[in-house]
Amino acid sequence: MTLADLEFDYINPYDSSSRINAVILPEFVLQGALCLLFLLSGHWMMFLFSAPMLYYNVRL
Repeated sequence: MTLADLEFDYINPYDSSSRINAVILPEFVLQGALCLLFLLSGHWMMFLFSAPMLYYNVRL
């Protein structure tokens, strides 16, 4: 899927977003789970490195 498909109306924008969300949402969940595991297991530096990305994903 390319942006040209959207530009020339070969694909519906709603179908495009559902395909993208099918990939992105599990990535967000995995990022949150890893951040929580780092926090609970005491890996503070890894938690601090991954916290800005988690914050960005939550705000997104």
